[in-house]
Amino acid sequence: MRTKRLSRRDILKASSGLVACVFAQPLRAAAPEATPITPNLVEAARKEGKVVFYTAMDLPVAERLAKAFEAKYSGIPVRVERTGSERLFQRIGQEFSSRIYAADVVNSADAAHFIVWKRDGWLAPFLPEEVAKHFPREHYDADGMYATARVWLSVIGYNTNLVKPEEAPKSFADLLDPKWAGKIVKAHPGYSGTIMTATFQMARDLGWEYFEKLAKQRIMQVQSSTDPPKKLALGERAVQADGNSYNLIQLKESGQPVEPVYATEGTPLIVGPNGVFANAPNPNAARLFQSFVLSAEGQQILIDFAAQYSVHAQTKDKPGRTPLSRINVMKDDPEGVERSAEEIKARYAKIFRV
Repeated sequence: MRTKRLSRRDILKASSGLVACVFAQPLRAAAPEATPITPNLVEAARKEGKVVFYTAMDLPVAERLAKAFEAKYSGIPVRVERTGSERLFQRIGQEFSSRIYAADVVNSADAAHFIVWKRDGWLAPFLPEEVAKHFPREHYDADGMYATARVWLSVIGYNTNLVKPEEAPKSFADLLDPKWAGKIVKAHPGYSGTIMTATFQMARDLGWEYFEKLAKQRIMQVQSSTDPPKKLALGERAVQADGNSYNLIQLKESGQPVEPVYATEGTPLIVGPNGVFANAPNPNAARLFQSFVLSAEGQQILIDFAAQYSVHAQTKDKPGRTPLSRINVMKDDPEGVERSAEEIKARYAKIFRV
């Protein structure tokens, strides 16, 4: 269960521009001293012999990061544990309540989770040197508990074999056209952190009435935000109402007949932080892995291979992709998601009868 009690306000705030989600910095707070990767840290990590990564990243993405880390730091295998963010949140809560501390590093697609984990004292302060040097100050926690590891979108999309470009939906409102009845696939906020965040933003900006109308379109309901792009590519549905942008872009670049659509009302923006657990069983390997994921090298992998966005100043966009600066995005508000999560799940389940 989520708890709605918060220990401090404005941990994360909304803003316009390139990335709408930022980590608010209380005036009293000072980030911990930046930590470089040193031979001593690498040696200590090798003695621990492994790192356990809990993540909501699509499995091939997480495994690509893990393999790159293992190639750079031999003798430290990464065990990837992947599930949807909301299931991940439940799992970690259950493990901690039983005093089971299995995870070293966590990444969630629901930034609100880090509000809870920080408040409960489950995260360790750790500020990698590259984060301090190359991340905007608003993109790492004031106390060094977490930092923005990746940024992506929840997008509309369509199968280009089934839908002509001129007939494709351009907005969320377009999805309500009767011609799309029985042809739309959609993911679930009770499983996916991406969809939890997107549902909050859309309900805030478009109203719950929008979802009530959408539910009448005989939606194919799936779980993960990774599922709608795959259903499109297979031709099982003509249009997706939501789903992560990076899978859709990966499929398009591999030659699959899919196309993303950035809704005219604004596209939901998703920010996925990374954090090290205070009770990490492999604390040095955890810090080394955290440093790698947030480094220019790790971030460029997320851009090039995973079609995501980075706030690291030394990374470069991949040519041919739409820059985030050219997309009209909705404002992210993880604190709002934290307050509303249980209501979102309940209202969604009632509306879509799932």
